[in-house]
Amino acid sequence: MGTYVNPENKSFTTDTGGEIYVDKTGLIEILNRSISGPNHFFAVSRPRRFGKSMAAGMIDAYYSRGCDSETLFSKYEISKSPDFRTHLNKYNVLHFDTATFLNAAKTPEDVIPMMDRRILEEMKEEFPYLIDRNPEDVPDAINLAYKHDNTQFIVIIDEYDCIIRDAKDDEKLITDYLKYLRGFFKTEESKKFLALGYITGILPIKKVDGESALNNFTEYTMIYPGELLRYFGFTYEEIEEACKKREQDPELLKKWYDGYLMNGIDTKQVHVYNPDSVVQSLLWRSQRSFWKNTGAFAGLNNYIALNMAGLKDDIIAMLAGERRPVDVSMFQNDLTHYKTKDDVLTALIHMGYLGYDPESGEAFVPNEEVREVFESAVKVGDWTEVQDALRSSDALLKATWAGDEKKVAEVISKSQQDYASIINFNDENALACAVMMSYYTARKYYYVKRELPAGRGFADIAFIPRNEGEHPAMIVELKWNRSARAAIRQIRDKEYAGALSDYSGEILLVGINYTKKTGRYSCRIEKNGGIGCHE
Repeated sequence: MGTYVNPENKSFTTDTGGEIYVDKTGLIEILNRSISGPNHFFAVSRPRRFGKSMAAGMIDAYYSRGCDSETLFSKYEISKSPDFRTHLNKYNVLHFDTATFLNAAKTPEDVIPMMDRRILEEMKEEFPYLIDRNPEDVPDAINLAYKHDNTQFIVIIDEYDCIIRDAKDDEKLITDYLKYLRGFFKTEESKKFLALGYITGILPIKKVDGESALNNFTEYTMIYPGELLRYFGFTYEEIEEACKKREQDPELLKKWYDGYLMNGIDTKQVHVYNPDSVVQSLLWRSQRSFWKNTGAFAGLNNYIALNMAGLKDDIIAMLAGERRPVDVSMFQNDLTHYKTKDDVLTALIHMGYLGYDPESGEAFVPNEEVREVFESAVKVGDWTEVQDALRSSDALLKATWAGDEKKVAEVISKSQQDYASIINFNDENALACAVMMSYYTARKYYYVKRELPAGRGFADIAFIPRNEGEHPAMIVELKWNRSARAAIRQIRDKEYAGALSDYSGEILLVGINYTKKTGRYSCRIEKNGGIGCHE
């Protein structure tokens, strides 16, 4: 009953004793089906705070011989399984977090020796007969312990990839580390002593010469979650149940934290939520970006600073609410071999900064929480043109509310100049992207919808107030080489304001035209009902 060897069930006890706990013990039934079989290696990669460590603690509690957890699990889903008691607390468990040793090491070269030494010391405390056997390393100690009492091991490594991420330029350390891991999972001895191998990380397993460094693992990622889809992150149904118990509105959480799309095995597309953000929102009874309190901000800033061809264009478009195609197949699962913008975008998908639609093959900014992290990173990065445009956004919004058509046209024109080096202004889609970014900070006050079904067509952009009555709703129609008045006519003729039929407050109709020949914008603003805002 140690820190690493045969741990107790305190971690899972703490997790289930909190104010909010969502039952994810069904994961254990999947693991039980794989025990000692040909496919008993699981590699789970998810962004920070997606429940990886919580699941690892649950696995400890269920399998470890260092505790008695029958009562603890008796009220959860796994207790209904016919194999519930078959594997309960029957295995030697080794569980360690690589980040613990990386943080404690004085130099990178110390990481693996320190890790092996500390775990080996505890192995000898748990199995005193190992002292005289003098094992060479931890895998050797596991093999000797298995031979002594014929009890198989379950090896759990949390944050297995932290060395690959944090020491990404130290090729020797990474090579030595991967070799060390193979001692647990890729030897003839491990085929006998290992009942289950389970590793977690942010990135999938690193590829070496195009092949996974631990190719006997089945990987469950943000892009290919497989049958583990529902066990990392919350589904909307789970959020509804948690909100019901706390008398809160699940739609508020949906608007802030929804966005990650995943396809499982024989399942329709599922919306998955960051569980930590949802729990924090429920506990604080407020919606905001809880990811700003993690390492997400600093990490994201490093990636968007990369000057890969087309990267800025794609990120600006996604911040404006658009999607961009991405080829996720060539990513090498480390942070050093970026050859194209697709490699960077794929890394951002695995880290949770972007959502990914597996059906369309497109990436997008998943929700308002992540959008705020992007905005903060852009503001302190070296994207000066974007910073200037974002600073103008509040002025644009106030000018629109005031009906100042001239000011609106001027600010959007200035924003176009800021984005000119990034966005190629050749069509209406580019215009929409520029206008969406120009109104970027409106998201603090509005839910913003592109191509909203309305009346007899689709409104280009709809701004729906988060708090009805605080600000007017806005329907924005864009024209290319036409006129702002023509845009207003289309809003009225096709009854786009009908999309807000359930909205009882004031509605502004905003027509914006860009004339390519002159490079000038014009604007027309009216209140719904035909009265000009400033006439």
